[in-house]
Amino acid sequence: MEPRPPAPASEAATPRFRLGKQSSLAPERGGEGGAGAGSAEGSAQADGVMSFQLMYLAHAGSVEGIRELLDGGADPNFRDTDGRTALHIAACEGYAEVVELLLQRGAEAAVEDQWGSTPLADAMHYQNHDVIKILEKHGSKHKIAPMHVKNVREVPEYEIDPAELDFSNGNDISKGTFRKATWRGIPVAVKKLDDDLIVDENKVRAFRDELDVLQLIRHPNVVQFLGAVTQSNPMMIVMEFMHKGDLRTHLNKRGALLPSYAVKLALDIARGMNYLHEHKPQAIIHRDLEPSNILRDDTGHLKVADFDLCKMLKWRRKVREEKAVTSPGNACRYAAPEVLRNEEYDTKVDVFSFALILQEMIEGCLPYHDKKNDEIEKAHNSKERPPFRAPPKHYAHGLRELIEQCWSENPADRPDFRVIINRLSAIHNEIAQRNRWKVRPLRCFLSVEGMWKKDRNEGSTTRSSRSSRSKF
Repeated sequence: MEPRPPAPASEAATPRFRLGKQSSLAPERGGEGGAGAGSAEGSAQADGVMSFQLMYLAHAGSVEGIRELLDGGADPNFRDTDGRTALHIAACEGYAEVVELLLQRGAEAAVEDQWGSTPLADAMHYQNHDVIKILEKHGSKHKIAPMHVKNVREVPEYEIDPAELDFSNGNDISKGTFRKATWRGIPVAVKKLDDDLIVDENKVRAFRDELDVLQLIRHPNVVQFLGAVTQSNPMMIVMEFMHKGDLRTHLNKRGALLPSYAVKLALDIARGMNYLHEHKPQAIIHRDLEPSNILRDDTGHLKVADFDLCKMLKWRRKVREEKAVTSPGNACRYAAPEVLRNEEYDTKVDVFSFALILQEMIEGCLPYHDKKNDEIEKAHNSKERPPFRAPPKHYAHGLRELIEQCWSENPADRPDFRVIINRLSAIHNEIAQRNRWKVRPLRCFLSVEGMWKKDRNEGSTTRSSRSSRSKF
């Protein structure tokens, strides 16, 4: 038997529906409303009784009862005193079938109550994901961004007008998470938080955290933050555009690099990471350092990028993920063992990742290239590390020892990036000096050969001149 709605108390005014969950923006919202006949304030006129019953059945989730009322002429867009409709109520309660039926029978998806809340906003507030998908399918749009502020004075300084971003000639870059655009005449990389992710609290929190970090950092070896869109949807982060792409693409094209070049690039990475780790008052852990998240500028120098998994160490020296980490694609190959085991970790996880990147640049292949991604954690647990197959001369001057120390099983045994920079600089100088000695004998030979040719030409010219004078 279908539930019966309470009868309106009088015929004086449009009723206010108080049953169940209230508007997401209502100031007096506090969970469940009252129940029974007393829950309807005022009454409906004769032609509104049926519509009031529609709202009650939407609260009860009665698909058949609603269909019967709609067939009998009930108005699917009837609004109570607060401007709320049956669709608002069904969206609050999470009745996906009721929402679908009301929309099919002419209910307005974007209708606003007196506080400006839409059925979609209500569904988002109460985290009714099935209802959200249905409303979006019927064209409902997110009106208010999760970071929207009402007071114009609270709008952040970095806010960018989305109308200034031109995507007409853009394309996906950096694993599809960024898209190229033009902003005020310059190319930029734009990261979007799509509408379907706005309802995911974890995604929104990660977006906020990334913004918090990007506002704080400025360094030649860290990609530059230009601004963000937070007051409208979709929310976006705008970064400088790196024309030469990422290190992953570069390594795929070049293969194994000369040690001198690999050390030069490693110094760029180490300088950027040292800046992050020594940032005050909070050190910044990248936690996802791998070639795809390292970009190349016009001069070929490297910049650390992509901070959506980064952590700031505030009063704690270590952090821990709320749930086990799942790294997409090859990212797991660069993750430290303590991260894969979901243990507490600190800045030394980035040192571990750095070691694998440096070795890859010299070896010319992925870490653990002979293993599948799901075998990496087992390799870490058995303390296995990628083999050194390149000639020993490619790891001269202590380079191999540095790599092995950086990927030590015990994080405390790994050096910090300040030490790494000093050791890499010394190695780079040793390599450069060795290369100069290789070039010097050749230059000496070329110089002697040039002098010999010059003397030979001058002697030939002198003899020719004497012969000419003797004829006269």
